[in-house]
Amino acid sequence: MSASELRLFSPITLRGLRLANRIVVAPMSQHSAETDGTAGDFHVMHLGQFAVSGAGMVISESVWVSPEGLNTPRCLGLFSDAHERALARVVGFCAAFAKAAIGIQLGHAGRKGSVQVPWGGGEPLRPDAGGWQTVAPSAIPIADGGPVPVALDLAGLDRIEASFVQAIERAARAGFALAEIHAAHGYLLHQFLSPVTNRRDDEWGGTREGRMRFPLAVIAAARNAWPDDRPLGVRVSATDWIEGGWDLDDTIAFVHELARLGCDYVHVSSGGIAPSQSIAAGPGYQVPFAARVKAATGMPTVAVGEITEPHQADTVVRTGQADMVAVARAMLFDPRWGWRAADALGADVDYPPQYRRANPALRGIRGLAEPGKPPPALKR
Repeated sequence: MSASELRLFSPITLRGLRLANRIVVAPMSQHSAETDGTAGDFHVMHLGQFAVSGAGMVISESVWVSPEGLNTPRCLGLFSDAHERALARVVGFCAAFAKAAIGIQLGHAGRKGSVQVPWGGGEPLRPDAGGWQTVAPSAIPIADGGPVPVALDLAGLDRIEASFVQAIERAARAGFALAEIHAAHGYLLHQFLSPVTNRRDDEWGGTREGRMRFPLAVIAAARNAWPDDRPLGVRVSATDWIEGGWDLDDTIAFVHELARLGCDYVHVSSGGIAPSQSIAAGPGYQVPFAARVKAATGMPTVAVGEITEPHQADTVVRTGQADMVAVARAMLFDPRWGWRAADALGADVDYPPQYRRANPALRGIRGLAEPGKPPPALKR
């Protein structure tokens, strides 16, 4: 397919996985797990609605690989047989009614763990309120006076790498078509990458190569444990938005190493490492990062960040800035975003047979999803 033919609704193949289009539902934390990190009916509803949204791929919220790696007590985990069964139920439900590929994002919260859910204030949990000891590359709290994480020793590093391997093996058995390792947003693997949070003076810190060593070891182990025909991606923070922090040049060097390990794409976000970040946000504000990474490395990229409108998303792909576009809050607001995008762009998209009569294209009508235009009355 030539560059001039690339569109939001053109297919893309990652290893043995063919996606019908380049719309990705981005991971979005929901903090709605049942007991001890188990997926329940909420997740069947939440991911199920996106599976029939018209997107080519849906990626779960962050699923954490160990009890100490949870972000909040209500986050999803994948470190028990019960977790595996519950997530297999969600994947099976989506597969029964939709053609979207269902992926999983795996991570470890590191020093950002042991906090209340956002609508409960998001503050650190005291031990007497169910809090737990967090870990990190260095014993640096997020904020002055906040909980101090334990700096990981070699045994701790081995334990965490093994947790990622066991979790990705469970994800394969549960039926996920794609896995994404979370190395962004200030969580543990990003904490190793960034000089803001990694002050180690051993082989796991110091230089950029040293700071990359542990994340690369985890990702290599995950790739080896993941089926060869299924894609593995990595979510990265292209910049810390902090002077002297992890930056775009660092990210490009990291992505070159990811390519060497056999990773199939990078999901390019930014920020999250520390409260001192200063982010210049706005529509599509992270797309230039994805474009730079793609141009410098040749790695397929997913762009994300205030991408809300169909023509905006199509332009990102059509101009070669990224290979795929991830939509997050716009999908929460409108779980049929993919249908609306297809209508606006004159493209075809899959509808479940039960909903097919809602497709404007079948009635020779286009543009029903234009802003401010009311939908027509359905014929009975």
